[in-house]
Amino acid sequence: MDARDVRALPALYRLTSLASRPDDVRTALREVLEEFIATFNADAGSIALVNPRTGRLEVEVESGQPGGSSSVGLKPGHGVTGWSVLNARALLVPDVAADPRYIAVRSATQCEMAAPMRDGEQVIGVIDLESDRTGHFTAEDLGLLERLTLETTSIVQQLWRTQALQAKARQLETLLTTGQALVSKLESQELLDTLTRDTRRLLQGSACALYLHDAVRSTVRFGALDAPGAPGLPDGEQPATASFAAAALRTKRQVEFADVSSGDFRSIADLPKDATLHAALLTPLLFEGEVLGVLVVFTDSAHRFDNDEKRVCATLASLGAVALQNARLYTRVFQSEETLRKQEQLTTLGLLAAEIAHEIRNPLTVLKLLHGGLGLDFAENDPRRTDVRVIGEKLDQLESIVTRVLNFAKAPSSLHSRWALADIVADTLVLVRPKLAQAKIHVLYEPRSEALIVEANKGQLQQVLLNLLLNAMQAMPEGGAIAISLGGGPEGGAILDIADTGAGVPEAVRGRIFDSFFSGRPDGTGLGLAIAKRILQAHHGDIALVSTGPGGTTMRITLPLAKN
Repeated sequence: MDARDVRALPALYRLTSLASRPDDVRTALREVLEEFIATFNADAGSIALVNPRTGRLEVEVESGQPGGSSSVGLKPGHGVTGWSVLNARALLVPDVAADPRYIAVRSATQCEMAAPMRDGEQVIGVIDLESDRTGHFTAEDLGLLERLTLETTSIVQQLWRTQALQAKARQLETLLTTGQALVSKLESQELLDTLTRDTRRLLQGSACALYLHDAVRSTVRFGALDAPGAPGLPDGEQPATASFAAAALRTKRQVEFADVSSGDFRSIADLPKDATLHAALLTPLLFEGEVLGVLVVFTDSAHRFDNDEKRVCATLASLGAVALQNARLYTRVFQSEETLRKQEQLTTLGLLAAEIAHEIRNPLTVLKLLHGGLGLDFAENDPRRTDVRVIGEKLDQLESIVTRVLNFAKAPSSLHSRWALADIVADTLVLVRPKLAQAKIHVLYEPRSEALIVEANKGQLQQVLLNLLLNAMQAMPEGGAIAISLGGGPEGGAILDIADTGAGVPEAVRGRIFDSFFSGRPDGTGLGLAIAKRILQAHHGDIALVSTGPGGTTMRITLPLAKN
């Protein structure tokens, strides 16, 4: 073991111990520099790293240097440290006054040496030591500096990798949290605000905006903007081709702008009016090839988005697209439910009117028969003759009103048309699948290859199916499964079975589930199944309870097939 090895061992041991500590790179470099200064008895020193974006040397830590060191921002080749980086070689200057490469930064410096931090063929930085005594550093010192710098480079790279892994772990954790938050948002505006806020924080941007795209109208409008102290969102819509998001909409790919504060962007109406915004990364929200919107991250300084940042933004945009589509589907489901409730109310009113009219018609018929059989024939000048005539006219008028009400309550045959029953089932499932998924209910349905054509009012049959599916969902508050099977009946009709895995119908009420205004639930109206039965009977079909129990309930719909 030579003298250099003896001097190197304590320093190497202390340097190696830094690699296993959770310090950030700058803290580790500060301790490295202190170790170098102590080992070589130097009066000053610094560690500078090459900025990969600018190619300049930037001092990370220093000791004994005056403020505003000239090595900050030095180009490779300038000064002793710049020469070492440019040539990827260590350099010893015993007397700086005699070397033209030296750039005076510290007036007391007489001797200087520097060693490049090499990663293979690439130089990532430089370690520089200075002494106030001419010839203080020797060639042996320079060799030892090179050896310790090699170890330091390995330590810095390991710390960088550790920090990168930690950052990725934080990003992954944030992505998971954000993803869970996004999929739970059913309100579109709350979803948009969450997406922009979490994206800005995760990418450490100065602002984040979300543009919503209307493909039908080919327009773009602001959906959300997250930025500290940001102005309000611009009102109104912009043509997609004139929008700031136009490039991402057209290419369906990420687009990066280096400086949106330049004059080229001033005429764009939907660009946030903030002079501090510079770089921007635009990421489209794609769902099955359709651009739902564009997510834009802004920075307040010159910035080149790296691949990791682009991947994170693309992931967030994908999560946002799925969540936004889900929110829109939920909105459609709720609107369909509201429409169903209104239709149910109207149907109920029609059925009530028909029942009342039917009940009135019987005694009215009796009154007409009795009135006609009285044989009341008064003299022309007797006022009772007029009374009898008026009574007869009003009885006829009442009968006409009753007839019109009964005819109105009937479903017009003109609304009936030929439908494939499997298509009606599939279209109905589209409406309720998001809600069933939210309730953790799995739907099992395999359409038949053979088409079963029925002559029916599609809207009314969908109303029946929706009622049965929602009833099944309410019977399974903890989730479960619904099995739908479609087949031909023994007499050439169609049979549709809907089976759930709920708790079943209580035995005491099984015989009354189709009665009007009877419900087994406190919040029920008692009209859903009664209306369903009337609709199916009007279609010359029927509905029945096939089986029920702790393992579930099966309801069966039967319909005649359309005649060829």
